[in-house]
Amino acid sequence: MSRILSIQGSPRGERSHSRRLQEAFLTAWQGRDADRQVVRREVGRSPIPAVTEGWIAAAFHPEPEQRTEVKADLALSDLLVDELFAADRLVIAAPMYNFGVPSGVKAWVDQIVRIRRTFDFDPSRPGNPYTPLVLGRKALIITTRGDHGYGPGGVNAHMNHADTYLRDVLGYIGITDVSVVAVENDEFGGDAFQQSYQRAERALVELAEVF
Repeated sequence: MSRILSIQGSPRGERSHSRRLQEAFLTAWQGRDADRQVVRREVGRSPIPAVTEGWIAAAFHPEPEQRTEVKADLALSDLLVDELFAADRLVIAAPMYNFGVPSGVKAWVDQIVRIRRTFDFDPSRPGNPYTPLVLGRKALIITTRGDHGYGPGGVNAHMNHADTYLRDVLGYIGITDVSVVAVENDEFGGDAFQQSYQRAERALVELAEVF
């Protein structure tokens, strides 16, 4: 059985292009096999709380000495990390906001990037002291951008801190097989946007066959 964890990052409803594209992809992917499952986690319209001082203290608390209140600080994080590990595929819909990801997506990332859960750290190890723990999974990022040229080699690529950030974060915890499908010219509309949107639709149809 294959399972996708779907992260929906847009705070908009039906007007969200990334939301529509994500749902179309999930429908196409799931329709190819009755045993395929999709677990949805809404972080755009139901924001996840930011990490707190208590969360940070709990996350770095020595595991053998965990207290009840420490576990409570990490309860949501544990749930979100468990969701991630229960899936073998990850789909994130994250429109670009001010050159980065929406705050709900950032909050989700902060909750799931956790020492001893999704990565490990050993300062005594020579070379790279970090070990990713989320292995054997693939991811798809669906993003929309108001302007154009934010892809690799584009005129605005140096300002893209959205899907590039997500790719880095996912790689850090061990998910290195990452595809990106982007729609550009959202703010401009017209033919340029329509053509970009249609290209994204076609790309997602093709990905649904092999993802």
